[in-house]
Amino acid sequence: MDAANESSEDAPFILLGLTTNPRQRQPLFVLFLILYVAGILGNGLIVAAIRASPTLHAPMYFLLAHLSFADLCFTSVTVPKMLANLLVQDSSISLAGCLTQMYFFFALGVTDSCLLATMAYDRYVAIRHPLHYATRMSRSVCTGLVGTAWLVSHAHSLLHILLMARLSFCASHQVPHFFCDHQPLLRLSCSDTRHIQLLIFTEGASVLVTPFLLILASYGAIAVAVFRLPSASGRLRAVSTCGSHLAVVSLFYGTVIAVYFQPTSRYEAERGRVATVMYTVVTPMLNPVIYSLRNRDVQGALRGLLTGRKISASGS
Repeated sequence: MDAANESSEDAPFILLGLTTNPRQRQPLFVLFLILYVAGILGNGLIVAAIRASPTLHAPMYFLLAHLSFADLCFTSVTVPKMLANLLVQDSSISLAGCLTQMYFFFALGVTDSCLLATMAYDRYVAIRHPLHYATRMSRSVCTGLVGTAWLVSHAHSLLHILLMARLSFCASHQVPHFFCDHQPLLRLSCSDTRHIQLLIFTEGASVLVTPFLLILASYGAIAVAVFRLPSASGRLRAVSTCGSHLAVVSLFYGTVIAVYFQPTSRYEAERGRVATVMYTVVTPMLNPVIYSLRNRDVQGALRGLLTGRKISASGS
């Protein structure tokens, strides 16, 4: 009996992926390959353009570069493995590989959450307190905010992984997901998972719900300032920009909350996979479009980067 348990513990996990239908595997591979390449190119170009252009050294672009870098890494934690599993029959992953994937997934996901809140605060200060913007969002302040985001996210992820590593998996090792995620793994465990679920609803909520509430508060204050603008065209442009930001933010947080903030017993694999695709693939791909590609300064920097033309700080 002990030998059987030990063998089960050492057995690799099998990622069942997005589908078990062989006819759907190739179309899904093509679809997600396109989405992944689009996300990598979009975020990679934003990072390169901001680093190369002296005109994009304002605090908002500093934060945007970190968001794009985090998004680039975030999708690369899960999507390449998913694409490989759609092509090959062997979709196994070791426990160590599973925990490593989960660690970076949660660390980068929380970093994304904190950076989105920081960017919302940056826009709030720029619109509501323009005279104090340079001091409130100085390079040292921005560096501290970004450093805190990365530190909090890795501490959060390490805490969860240390608890997950103590679990025993003596049931089926088939994971009904395209990567190692909390909820499906907790359902496979034969250990007591109540302490981990409690952590998700407490500490996990603090690193996700708190930034979301800060974003809503920041954009609420921005909306009040926007409707006081004398120019109708200015109000329309600001509402359009804030609306698109909030749409992507709502998609990200809405699907994250739907997946993680529910009891493990109520988790449904199919709905969980669909929701996870939204915040692991779709929103990282949309962020460059929403936050930067509609910005004239970024467009100019990208043109300079792609054509090899150097853009001076004066814009000449």
